[in-house]
Amino acid sequence: MNLNFTAEEKNFQQEVQQFLQQKLPKDIATKTKKALHLSKDEYIQWQKILHKQGWAATNWPIEHGGTGWTPTQKYIFANECAKAGGPDVIPFGLKMVAPIIYTFGTQEQKQRFLPDILASNVWWCQGYSETGAGSDLAAVRTTAVKDGDEYVVNGTKTWTTLGQYADWIFCLVRTGEPSAKNQEAISFLLINMHNPKISVSPIITIDGRHEVNEVHFDGVRVPAENLIGAEGKGWTYAKVLLTHERTGIARVAISKDRLVQLKELVETSPDGDNKLIDDAIFAQKIANVEIDLLALEYTELRTLSALSTGQAPGPESSILKIVGTQIIQAIDELYVEAAGYYSMPFVPEQFHDDYDGQHIGPDMATNSSLRYFNNRKTSIYGGSNEIQTNIISKAVLGL
Repeated sequence: MNLNFTAEEKNFQQEVQQFLQQKLPKDIATKTKKALHLSKDEYIQWQKILHKQGWAATNWPIEHGGTGWTPTQKYIFANECAKAGGPDVIPFGLKMVAPIIYTFGTQEQKQRFLPDILASNVWWCQGYSETGAGSDLAAVRTTAVKDGDEYVVNGTKTWTTLGQYADWIFCLVRTGEPSAKNQEAISFLLINMHNPKISVSPIITIDGRHEVNEVHFDGVRVPAENLIGAEGKGWTYAKVLLTHERTGIARVAISKDRLVQLKELVETSPDGDNKLIDDAIFAQKIANVEIDLLALEYTELRTLSALSTGQAPGPESSILKIVGTQIIQAIDELYVEAAGYYSMPFVPEQFHDDYDGQHIGPDMATNSSLRYFNNRKTSIYGGSNEIQTNIISKAVLGL
């Protein structure tokens, strides 16, 4: 693998840097760097800026509005965005359901849904997990019963990230006979969240944020034309979508930038003496994480290469998910250690725009524990890391 950029790639890197300097709103970049709360409007504002530039859908095929970038260009873009403070694109539309629609959907579905996803005119959420159907996703019990040219949907989805903002939800629903094998009875359905028979209940996470929800379906009527592919094939589509999701969970570029910020944090001290970076044990911890992250980066580059040829990520997406989330949590632990007693105050409201009280400590320090607690979830969502090891043992090792 040639890791040296060509002249063309260096020119592209300069183009991305110039774009970010000119177009990335400074307030959004500052909040992203400090891991502060971004509003729905701020996410959409940034995604529409990317869309205007033609850079919103880095992994889409060109014929549907994708960039046509090489794996190296995608790598450069992700790293420059992370360094500049560009927020993550909300993945549910652009990175998760869109590949399912343009791969398995009808021509009418592509024309109906893809342009609005590309332009960030609609906000999507994911309806997979249920109580009793998390890691065992094939156990979903939300039903969709055919009634003429409609499905009647009943059930509850949980851990629905940012569902309070959503216009649409893509759902795994049970359409087959009760006696059918779990996977053979599951279908993939697109549902308008503005239906009055849908209700959303917030779940407040340990860091005080309203990030996830329960979504309740009470006799929701959905046009049959919103079914993706064939009845009973939803499990196939779901697995493809999950490989895209798990690849994104790795967050290699963001972890690299967080390590840079951490080094800057521990290379200074209030009195100019006793810098934490001079502690050999702490410095070794940083080095260990950096080595693991560099190794993971090579795996990500191989995955990007597969995506560039139109393939879905393979079992390597599980490797990215496992190691990526382990690194995210290891970096969180280092931030907490670096913050010391400043990590102890629990004042999550001071990281919102409407807070007018006194701030406690530097942002990086007092936010470290909140981020640590929130990111405990990363090794669970998208399929727990224990489940990912099973996937690797079967798909890679043949066990």
